Amino acid sequence: MHKSGFVNIIGNPNVGKSTLMNALVGEKLSIITSKAQTTRHRIMGIVNGDDFQIVYTDTPGIVNPHYKLHEQMMGFVGSALQDADLFLLVTEVGETLKNQKILENVISSDIPVILIINKVDISDQATVVKMMDYWQKQIPRAHVVPCSATEGFNVDKIFDLIMELLPENPPYFPKDELTDRSMRFFVSEIVREKILLLYDKEIPYSCEVAVESYKEGETLDKISAIIFVERESQKAILIGHQGKSIKRLGIEARKDIEEFTGKKCFLDLRIKVLKDWRNSETALRQFGYGDIAND
Repeated sequence: MHKSGFVNIIGNPNVGKSTLMNALVGEKLSIITSKAQTTRHRIMGIVNGDDFQIVYTDTPGIVNPHYKLHEQMMGFVGSALQDADLFLLVTEVGETLKNQKILENVISSDIPVILIINKVDISDQATVVKMMDYWQKQIPRAHVVPCSATEGFNVDKIFDLIMELLPENPPYFPKDELTDRSMRFFVSEIVREKILLLYDKEIPYSCEVAVESYKEGETLDKISAIIFVERESQKAILIGHQGKSIKRLGIEARKDIEEFTGKKCFLDLRIKVLKDWRNSETALRQFGYGDIAND
């Protein structure tokens, strides 16, 4: 008997979905920062065993769209609702799902649900129990699990539940695959993560990163990436006084890229202004947001 299935992770921004996904996969595939809306794409992480294959997908946090970018991000969530074999609906204490329609879609479907109340390590037990009761009433068929993804609390229990609920299927992907994404994608995500960590206010949300060239060598990879912003003033902030900010960004990103690839890398970062790219269908398609069905 072989079990395989798509385990789709959904929830509000900033509830720790990416942390949980990385804990379950055992690799850092999704951006983790304290800022909301860090995941923009649908990212797969594949875990294989002798008799199972779990295809985790981390989706963008659920938001009410203000830009075409947000609409495309919610399109990824919509596609995750359609092809799931199992939902991991991630919340935290005091959080309810911001998009009622998505909650209703989950409730009305017959797809199994594991409702995860994350970050219980920073909450008191009485409040956690109240939240567990609340969600059990909202989705009676759900398996409600308190969890701390950062501390590893109940991550094993979630895995055991997934294995119990996973359908019998042959594997969907070759057994040696970890993800459906390219190295270029992960390099762009690492650079974007560092922008989220190093810059404040609107700057991180106005940036998109595209890898222009990626030349692999035996011991050194040469990478050239462009950071797109919407205004000249944002470009100036990214560069910083005498180029100090962009230099720091490059150093921090290079460290993580080298850790991810296991090789040294030369990283060239440039900045270009692309006005109002978050509302441009052409730009969004260029950045990989347009073709939701094939993402």
